[in-house]
Amino acid sequence: MPVPVLLVTGFLGAGKTTVVNHLLAHADGRRIAAVVNDFGAINIDAELIAGASDGVVSLANGCICCSLEGDLLRTLSTLLRRDPRPEYIVIETSGVADPADIVRNLMDPVILREAPLETVLCVLDAGTPASALEDALVRSQLRVADIVALSKLDLAEEGAGVRMREAIRALRVPAVVVEANHGEIPLALLFPAAVDRAPTLREPGPRRPAEERFETLSWTSDRPISLPRLQQAIGRLAPKLARAKGLFETVEQPGRLMVFQFAGGRATLAPGETPAPGMPRTRIVFIAELGMLSQSELDGLMEGCVAGG
Repeated sequence: MPVPVLLVTGFLGAGKTTVVNHLLAHADGRRIAAVVNDFGAINIDAELIAGASDGVVSLANGCICCSLEGDLLRTLSTLLRRDPRPEYIVIETSGVADPADIVRNLMDPVILREAPLETVLCVLDAGTPASALEDALVRSQLRVADIVALSKLDLAEEGAGVRMREAIRALRVPAVVVEANHGEIPLALLFPAAVDRAPTLREPGPRRPAEERFETLSWTSDRPISLPRLQQAIGRLAPKLARAKGLFETVEQPGRLMVFQFAGGRATLAPGETPAPGMPRTRIVFIAELGMLSQSELDGLMEGCVAGG
């Protein structure tokens, strides 16, 4: 099964390592592999260390941490050969690295098949002057982001978060903007639910990945859908969505699953595998801000995508 990759970018001192620390400390049973530039900044409690070998620190909670030395693709290949295999891979970039170059590397066909880039997260210090967003490197970090996390709000002046949101909006950055107090970001935004393991029955109600702001809704169908109708439905849903991810079979290409992703205002499609026996032909997870999208509205739009509906 492919291992989704989270790429964490942001300028020097923005708080990237704090985010990685929080993910490792609150893995809740998930096997997360973190690829970092500096072991020293990773806050690994002594009681969590289970062992170290070959440049990899194993943690007692099932996570591992390795230092990014040399070729990124070689590092990822090493992680993917580990037993047990990680369930998620988090890559923390250097604060002076252009993430566009790393994204291009991750588009390598071999890596893309085994470790697809799931989310690009840009961490931005909320106290940063708006003028700093004119910097070419910061612009590049924002441009590739699916999620922008505002950090250090507790240290910034009152209203800094609102001003930063307005400055980001002025740049027409389509990413979802969230607050990252002490590195905490809803995991469901970073790694949407694994739709290939979705239940065959629709969930009775929304699940909330973060009690303050977001909720998760899902939709399934045992019939193939019309791709043009889906494109129209997503166009209507887009202003209300933070993320979406799903697998579906279309009438245009029967017997073949398509992988759908929506993040940062961008929708992508890629060919998937043969449908697994006993699973719905269509299963899509949607994440929206609380109150923005009802299950009845979602059902109505998505039912209109079903072939023959």
